[in-house]
Amino acid sequence: MIVFRYLSREVLVTLSAVSAVLLVIIMSGRFIKYLAQAAQGMLDPGVLFLIMGYRLPGFLQLILPLGLFLGILLAYGRLYLESEMTVLSATGMSQQRLLGMTLMPAALIAVLVAWLSLSLAPQGVTQVSQIINQQDALTEFDTLVPGRFQNLRDGSRVTYTEQLSDDRSKLAGVFISEKRLSQDKSKDRGISVLVAEKGRQEVQADGNRYLILENGYRYDGNPGQADYRAIKYDTYGVLLPKPEVSQEVTEREAIPTSELIGSTGLRERAELQWRLSLPLLVFIVTLMAVPLSRVNPRQGRFLKLLPAILLYMAYLTILIAARGALEKGKLPIGLGLWPVHGLFLLIGLGLMFWEPLRLKRASRRAEVARG
Repeated sequence: MIVFRYLSREVLVTLSAVSAVLLVIIMSGRFIKYLAQAAQGMLDPGVLFLIMGYRLPGFLQLILPLGLFLGILLAYGRLYLESEMTVLSATGMSQQRLLGMTLMPAALIAVLVAWLSLSLAPQGVTQVSQIINQQDALTEFDTLVPGRFQNLRDGSRVTYTEQLSDDRSKLAGVFISEKRLSQDKSKDRGISVLVAEKGRQEVQADGNRYLILENGYRYDGNPGQADYRAIKYDTYGVLLPKPEVSQEVTEREAIPTSELIGSTGLRERAELQWRLSLPLLVFIVTLMAVPLSRVNPRQGRFLKLLPAILLYMAYLTILIAARGALEKGKLPIGLGLWPVHGLFLLIGLGLMFWEPLRLKRASRRAEVARG
């Protein structure tokens, strides 16, 4: 029991450290993407951390299996390097018994991954989709940030305001540049530039919103040509797009697992098999990691790390490719993703029993040579 607690602690501590590093790297990249969208006025900066929180289960369901795999390699590699595994082997610790002890914390991680993939991750994707739909329903006025030029309407409009009131109802120092397109949007008719001392938002009785600009100029023309038309105005109204909130969530990752079970569609059935594959992935990578962690102290603990990572990436890549083939109907849905798991299960069993067999044969040859 003492040895079990010691080994479990080593694996779980290393797993936590590796997973934390991977999580920071992945979330940083995704956060930069959302931050760029917020800078362009496509997202409200106030919802960025909320979106990242809802995406966290989806990240963890993929990070934890890799973290466990690397945790076993690094933790056991250190024990082999410091000859602690040699001492345990001398007391009767076989490779199979070591695997049995390692499968106990692996089972805990598998249960956590199953909870994430079957329940929390779909709920998180649903919440993110709803937030994105609500952000799409915001008017251009709602996403303005004072002191910053923002691309709106897919880059066809650039808006700037020097000051914005706390209730977002009044502006000061307004600049708007918008491309003028033909009715079929196939021809560029130049640009229109609006500048105003101040502006305000006005909601009509029919629900339409207008940005009312006061004391300014409008310039129409083509860049590089001297035929600009300047119009001075006291009051000018700009129609803001009417928000349309869509509550529909179409991403298959957001479909609850209970609905996937009874579904007959290829994409839905492939998604269900993917969610079930992630907990199974935990046990198979554990089977592969235990023999791969065995290193010679003279060779260093990182000798097998790169080949092991390549093996894991091959496993995950083939699994993702098989998922795509299932969605397109290129693989029988009844066959599913299970042949991929079976292949790497055989690889793990081969790694587990190859080294003991090799050592036993070498011992026999040495005995024959001495005899």
